[in-house]
Amino acid sequence: MTDRKENVVWITGASSGIGKALAFEWARLRYKVVLSARRTELLEEIASEIKKSGGEALVVPVDVMDEKSIENAVQVIISTWGRIDVTIANAGFGIFGNIENLTATEWNRQLQCNVTGLALTVKYALPYLKQSKGRIGLVGSVGAYLPNLGLGAYGASKAAVQSIGLTLQVELIGSGVSCTTLHPGFVESEITRVDNEGMWHPDRMDPRPKNLIWPTDKAASVMVKAILKRKRIYIFTNHGRVLVSLQRCFPGLIRLIISKGPKPNL
Repeated sequence: MTDRKENVVWITGASSGIGKALAFEWARLRYKVVLSARRTELLEEIASEIKKSGGEALVVPVDVMDEKSIENAVQVIISTWGRIDVTIANAGFGIFGNIENLTATEWNRQLQCNVTGLALTVKYALPYLKQSKGRIGLVGSVGAYLPNLGLGAYGASKAAVQSIGLTLQVELIGSGVSCTTLHPGFVESEITRVDNEGMWHPDRMDPRPKNLIWPTDKAASVMVKAILKRKRIYIFTNHGRVLVSLQRCFPGLIRLIISKGPKPNL
């Protein structure tokens, strides 16, 4: 990866939050940025900002819950820029509700987006990543390791992301392609303002402790560094690392802490 002007990064879920911040961080490093999500108008605004700063950006709308949409997006990228060097499967959302109350429809939506959509994003990018000996970034969550009060479906989906990452790290041995599974703690996002039907509620309160929430640009910076260094698993924020460590050593304490902690809007 000597001439960064020719390197192409593809980011799903790029219209807001971490995905948007990742787009700006890769553009700052002079990568060509492919922006994918469902909200095309937001992607166009981000692409315009990147171009105004002297970067290159391509908007390719994608619904990761539609396999054909993912496959078509990859073909657009290849026909336009001819290569993919980094793929970041970031698209995802959270289903809220205690396990006893969740419906099959809610479980299916959660897993189709956060697990199947992520896996298919990797599948269709892999032939081109093998050509470039590129990098994969899978966006998980510290929820992959912890109890998730009111977010059992979300936690299960992120545990699956962790398993997919571990499996890819074996399957890709000898290919030159690396897979970095990224597990953030609390980061600024819209996740708590989107309901189980995908509707956005801008006035909904975020129950997460404000003093622990990282800004998206800080999160994007450490994520990009981890991917470039080809780390296998990267857990961040500081509180996220502490909670995961405590869960390994003192699971009873973590159950108590989470049971008394902030609860999502159920």
